[in-house]
Amino acid sequence: MSTIGSKLQEVKRRLQAACAEAGRSAEILTLAPPPAAPGAPPTLTLLAVSKTFGAEAVREAHAAGQQAFGENYVQEALAKIEALADLRGGPLPVQWHLIGPLQSNKTRPVAEAFDWVHSVDRLKVAQRLAEQRPAHLPPLQLCLQVNISGEDSKSGVPPAELPALAAAVAALPRQRVQLRGLMAIPEPAATPQAQRAPHRALRELLAGLNAGGLALDTLSTGMSADLEAAVLEGSTVVRVGTAIFGRR
Repeated sequence: MSTIGSKLQEVKRRLQAACAEAGRSAEILTLAPPPAAPGAPPTLTLLAVSKTFGAEAVREAHAAGQQAFGENYVQEALAKIEALADLRGGPLPVQWHLIGPLQSNKTRPVAEAFDWVHSVDRLKVAQRLAEQRPAHLPPLQLCLQVNISGEDSKSGVPPAELPALAAAVAALPRQRVQLRGLMAIPEPAATPQAQRAPHRALRELLAGLNAGGLALDTLSTGMSADLEAAVLEGSTVVRVGTAIFGRR
């Protein structure tokens, strides 16, 4: 097994142990699923964050069974998507997720090339993605990025402004974009309990939106250093880069 393949298996073991502690299914998905039926138990998808690593590293991870890949930088990602176009089809199709900040002047190539965008924090960006999503493609799946720790250096909508933004994005044409949930990048914390607090806050925000009439099923939260805390608080997508590909 390749080095990346071995690291993928170790991350999956960590996730399964966290799932066991949380009383959740130990199945780790390598492809983010379509919307869940109401009342369905939460799934857990491993998103391999391949930013700054080349196409061959992605190909190696794919050969080890990984399908969902997260990218931060639009131009770098587009070059990688083109280089790996052959992996779009077949029994293990690649799925591309944008997890970095998105400027409104770069929405068109994202709408045309990606499957998910986790970092929507303004209505204008969501509107442009909806307008520019090609009609022949499935709806682009969206998450709203929340500045859950209130850091000045982080992107994301403040929690107080989230309900209005979520309602507006959910009202966009569902054949072009579909709001799936929330994403956050919590401030690093030293202890497991401190790590859990922002993930819990994000889960509570999602529950509040659903209580208000939305049907969201995705919590994109947790990375290499805090994935256990995220799983314990209900994460459905963990974004793991360093523990799979190594340090940048």
